[in-house]
Amino acid sequence: MKLTEALAQYCQIRQEVADLRRRIDRDQERLRCIEEEGVVSDTVRGTRRDGTIGPIKITGYPVPEHMKVKTMIKRRAEKLKIREDDLSEALAMVDDFIARIPKSEIRQIYQMYYLDDMKWFQVANAMNIRYPKKKTPYTADSCRMKHNRYLEKENEKK
Repeated sequence: MKLTEALAQYCQIRQEVADLRRRIDRDQERLRCIEEEGVVSDTVRGTRRDGTIGPIKITGYPVPEHMKVKTMIKRRAEKLKIREDDLSEALAMVDDFIARIPKSEIRQIYQMYYLDDMKWFQVANAMNIRYPKKKTPYTADSCRMKHNRYLEKENEKK
């Protein structure tokens, strides 16, 4: 797998894991609400037992909804475990690649962007804090370009 593909795959899996966690949390909240509310009721218009037509109140526990939400949480938890394993493998690959970068400056930029999940302006601010005496301060674009140039140079080697 090419380096750019590995980095992109790592970012995509990380986003997918975050999305699955959000969905599981939302479903668990929904399940908690169902359990707290307990009995639900509705009024419908129909024929009563005595033959008269009018409103009828129906009360009960939403068993199908409860089971559906529980099943969905279980399925998503299984998917999450698989994706977290994939993420661990991708993280190991990215971490190994970053450790092999010879220049400390580039290595730090890659660590902040990929491992710390910072945006480019955050990477620039962090680099400016680390190197306050640098003649020209880091910007989001300069960090991004250093990243891109190194990546292009690595891809040319292969």
